[in-house]
Amino acid sequence: MGSPLIRLRGITREYPSGEGVLRVLKDIDLDIAQGEFVAVMGASGSGKSTLMNILGCLDRPSSGSYLLDGREVAQRDPGELAALRRETFGFIFQRYHLLSEMTALGNVEVPAIYRGLPREARRARARDLLDRLGLGDRLGHRPGQLSGGQQQRVSIARALVNDARVILADEPTGALDSRSGDEVLAILERLNAEGRTVIIVTHDPKVAARARRVVEIADGRIIADRRSDAPAEPARLAALPPARATAPVLGRLAEALRMAVLAMRAHKLRSFLTMLGIIIGIASVVSVVALGEGSRQRVLQNIAGLGTNTLQIYPGRDFGDMRSGRVTTLVTADGAALARQPHVASVSP
Repeated sequence: MGSPLIRLRGITREYPSGEGVLRVLKDIDLDIAQGEFVAVMGASGSGKSTLMNILGCLDRPSSGSYLLDGREVAQRDPGELAALRRETFGFIFQRYHLLSEMTALGNVEVPAIYRGLPREARRARARDLLDRLGLGDRLGHRPGQLSGGQQQRVSIARALVNDARVILADEPTGALDSRSGDEVLAILERLNAEGRTVIIVTHDPKVAARARRVVEIADGRIIADRRSDAPAEPARLAALPPARATAPVLGRLAEALRMAVLAMRAHKLRSFLTMLGIIIGIASVVSVVALGEGSRQRVLQNIAGLGTNTLQIYPGRDFGDMRSGRVTTLVTADGAALARQPHVASVSP
């Protein structure tokens, strides 16, 4: 047996808490092979969601080693981590986290947009996934028009659109009724049978029982690791069309603009208030700058009105001579003498 897909050694996660620290995970050691179906089970506050966030590169451990495909995750730069979250991992959340202003098809397309897939390829992929999950007649429906089970199927399709190798599901049945929950678990079992690694975080023993391996965690430590049977041989996965490394810049800008317009239309009041705040802020800055510039020009005009090339000559010994006002030695002839100087334009005695 080769190296595991995921290998954790001594993983610890701490958060500041008052004057001390709160240790949520404590020396976690865990190996997960490609193609396994693992349930991480524990009570609320046991650290299972924190563990999933670290596995999905949404969080970093405070200490320890996390090897993915034999390479240390801590050594990867932010761009590589973003690529892992975009292409290697698929996330399924308890509350779906679908964009309310977009259709089911549009929600599934979003990760492929960030990957840079051509529009035709990602739309065909999203349509095929939704059809495979029984939502072929709901492509144009928005989340508010879908049931909870249907919304969760859309989120599963979104997690698969980039052909993720690892599916991370955080309480995927927590907000569903028992029938919809069973349907979602059956979908995850089929995905696992295709060779994908599925990791479920749950507090429900019935949900955990559907997995072939159950890792139980309590107070930040793994207290049990049980296997129901040997993992199946991974199946070969159908590859997605390769993402274009040099996707047209204008095309990506157009997609970003389209999504921005959709968001503005869906939240008209919020968009209006945001625009109003921007308008008020810019108008305030322009007004303050204009007021300052106007005041400066006024001062300069006053100075110019005084005559910047005018000299006043007083009697006395120097500028600080307090007796100069009582000295009358300057006479009209002195003014005439000054007027004869070549650098003097005029004299007024």
